[in-house]
Amino acid sequence: MEAKCAKYYEFGNPDDVLTIENRHIHSPGAGEILVRMITRPINPSDIIPIYGSYSHRISLPTIPGYEGVGIVEKVGPLVSKELLGKHVLPLRGEGTWQDYVLASAELAIPIPDTIDNFTAAQLYINPVTAWVVCTQILQLQPSDVLLVNACGSSIGRIFAQLSNILGFELIAVVRNDIHTRELLEFGASYVINSSEASLVNEVREITNGKGVTAAIDSIGGSCGTEMAFCLKANGTFLSIGLLSGKPIDWKIIADKATVKIFHLRHWNQQVSVKTWQETFEQLISLFSEKRLKGMPPSIQYDLMHVNEAVHAAQSYAKKRGKVFLNN
Repeated sequence: MEAKCAKYYEFGNPDDVLTIENRHIHSPGAGEILVRMITRPINPSDIIPIYGSYSHRISLPTIPGYEGVGIVEKVGPLVSKELLGKHVLPLRGEGTWQDYVLASAELAIPIPDTIDNFTAAQLYINPVTAWVVCTQILQLQPSDVLLVNACGSSIGRIFAQLSNILGFELIAVVRNDIHTRELLEFGASYVINSSEASLVNEVREITNGKGVTAAIDSIGGSCGTEMAFCLKANGTFLSIGLLSGKPIDWKIIADKATVKIFHLRHWNQQVSVKTWQETFEQLISLFSEKRLKGMPPSIQYDLMHVNEAVHAAQSYAKKRGKVFLNN
């Protein structure tokens, strides 16, 4: 059987290097499932590697896409036939920007009927990162104050909702006021527009000069470095991304904070299958109960129009909703 996939053979601008082609679909082997994809969100973590930012760990050619939801069409030897027809997240295997994905059955995440496809497709990258960071890496308590930048993003929304669920205080940092009301409704205690006010001065005023317990940086560069000056003594600075493409000043950070870096792929390599599944069970429960919500779909594209979809995802930073690739 042949099916369509998005693929790139060299690093560069997605408009120039992303192509749609047919590939042969193999039957699932022992412990594998074949998943017919329904939809996938387009995240910065999907697009950044295409430009070559992580070229040292990506073998070309490759199919992009880290998350999405689909239906199990075939199961390999040693896999329960009860999975057939089930909605699952086929994770940590092949890229999801294709019609069919081969995945490990034990790592696939079954999705209940209480969660719609657009929500299910977003259950991995941002929710797992935010949940693990808050509960395991930082172990935030109700008395803690957390500072997070790029809070208008998908993961920023998750942090705001987790502050309400876990009880810590969140100071959300944004660059415009588009998402301010929504973040406050989700659970953020304060929202600072860093384009209109001094971040350090605002944080000092909010915390009565004490500073925050921890700061989570997704941007890097001067925006990330500035957050170190907002920390209390012995506070924790956690880097989870580099949206600006510019490194922070690690010397300044190290002089002012306990420094940590979180990469989801490293957590994946260390965590047991049991803990992996239990983490998703906790998150699925929160999404099923509507205590956590993903980004609503704003624009949907067919996989055949992947270049248009990527362009839209890159230019939709200031608007609400997520761009999806559908089958």
